[in-house]
Amino acid sequence: MARWVKPEVYPLMAAMTFVASMCVFQLTRNVFMNPDVRVNKEHRQKAVLENAEEGEKYAEHGLRKFLRTRPPEVMPAINSFFSSTDSK
Repeated sequence: MARWVKPEVYPLMAAMTFVASMCVFQLTRNVFMNPDVRVNKEHRQKAVLENAEEGEKYAEHGLRKFLRTRPPEVMPAINSFFSSTDSK
């Protein structure tokens, strides 16, 4: 195998592996945690699920709660450096 895999392909393989792992992570997260996915028979028999609190817990996860308290800037230090009006 090492004979036909060239070193120039390694960055592409790394990027594709990362993207594929992110896809697998998201699909797995949706299957196991999404309140709209019905895996067991008990939930599949109901036409409408009464699970508003489970949906709220799914939608308001920890990362979203953390980012809500942060300023909506990508690089706040650079933004404040260029936008400050301190004259020295």
